[in-house]
Amino acid sequence: MSNERQKRILQLIENKGEVQLQQLKDLFPEVSMMTLRRDLISLENDGHLIRTYGGAISVKKVSDINGEEDAYSRRAQENVEAKMKIAEKALPLVEKGRSIYFDAGSTLMCLAKILPDDSFSIVTSSANISLELVKKLSTSIVVLGGHLNRNTLSMSGPNAISLLDTINIDLAFMSASGFSIDNGFTISNIYECELKRKVIKRAKKVIVLMDTSKINKDLAFTFANLEDVNIWVCETKLPPEVEAEANRYGVQIL
Repeated sequence: MSNERQKRILQLIENKGEVQLQQLKDLFPEVSMMTLRRDLISLENDGHLIRTYGGAISVKKVSDINGEEDAYSRRAQENVEAKMKIAEKALPLVEKGRSIYFDAGSTLMCLAKILPDDSFSIVTSSANISLELVKKLSTSIVVLGGHLNRNTLSMSGPNAISLLDTINIDLAFMSASGFSIDNGFTISNIYECELKRKVIKRAKKVIVLMDTSKINKDLAFTFANLEDVNIWVCETKLPPEVEAEANRYGVQIL
């Protein structure tokens, strides 16, 4: 943890379960609200809390409310540093004046969190990412309707796919649960697989955000192969054999 103030903030949140920014301002009158927000962002990125409108809630309290930690929350706390590094690399690729698709997933959530409040036009299948993006008053958001997956908080199914037929996509920022040279980019849910395939078919450029911990993991359904992808954003260098295969298909590695 970077400083003593963040330690005190974390101790307060763990003791009380939640805290409001104004309470932190009263506790640290010499510190700006912007700096306190950055403290909360840093603590969230380290998996200690979840930011809310005007404050934050402890991860433990969320778990207590739910009775148990849900699958998405567990996944969101894995490889947080890698996901944030990927999000920061991908941020310059998000362009104004383009039709942009944000896939569901915790790495895409990291990107949504650091996206500036500007005139972006974003389509998403993710319930929680749409709630993050709605905080940005200048951003236009279209949410695909459909069946909500409790584990991924994404919406899929015939209604979502049907709506995609009416939407032009310039840039598609996609997530994946696994990748191997033999089976490509994979996911465990057939409905989400169909949705991802449709997005990739509609998109002019496909950008995959996936950390290297998922390499050589095969799930049940393949939604894309390297020839379907333009850019792969990861937190570190790919294994040599994967990088060579990506280069063979002209995939740009960031």
